[in-house]
This record gives sequence, structure tokens and C-alpha cells, in this order.
Amino acid sequence: MIVEVLKSKLHRVTVTEANLNYIGSITIDEDLMDAVNLIEGEKVQIVNNNNGERLETYIIKGTRGSGSICLNGAAARLVQPGDIVIIMSYAQMEFEQAKVFKPWVAFPDTKTNKLVK
Repeated sequence: MIVEVLKSKLHRVTVTEANLNYIGSITIDEDLMDAVNLIEGEKVQIVNNNNGERLETYIIKGTRGSGSICLNGAAARLVQPGDIVIIMSYAQMEFEQAKVFKPWVAFPDTKTNKLVK
């Protein structure tokens, strides 16, 4: 049996930009991507803590160390700069593997989106 489980999670990052006039996606600081093993082009779910909106899109690498979290295209209508979001990706795996799998989770500082050591 194959099950889908949480693979990666950036818990409570702050949206720094919303760019309606861009091809859809989310731009994420490459340091944050590395922290939770996300890759460019990977599908992610985004949950907006400010308004309850949920959406799915794919990742574009942002400038390393910038703290950038930018919703692009139509997704820009569902967030405002300053909103707090949770970004998650999922993986499919065998049931027994899923029982022992530990997702990569990071809790960046919400003021800067920098990783807390």
C-alpha cells in the first residue's frame, strides 16, 4: 500500500511580496528550501494563516539569504505581504516506510524569514 505523508514544512513564514503579473508559482529563499529539502519545480501546498486560504503551486528558487517568500500569478490574489503562511510538500511511500519517516520541518523567524539556530 502507498500512502501520502508530509515530507517538508516551512512553519509560519512571512509573505514578502505578491506579484500578480508573473507566471504562477511561489518564490522561496534557497536557504529555506535547503533547510527542508524542497527543490525547484516541486509541488507545494500553501496555507494562509491570516485568511484561511489554501492553494497549491510549484516552487521557483529565490535569492539565497533574502528571506523571500513571493506568491506569483493568480496566487497573489490570495495573500498580502505580511501574511503568515505554512508551506508543505508531501511524498508517497510504502506504508511501512511511512510509519518511520520523519519530515523535514523548519520554524524560521517570522520577522526575517531567517532560520533560527
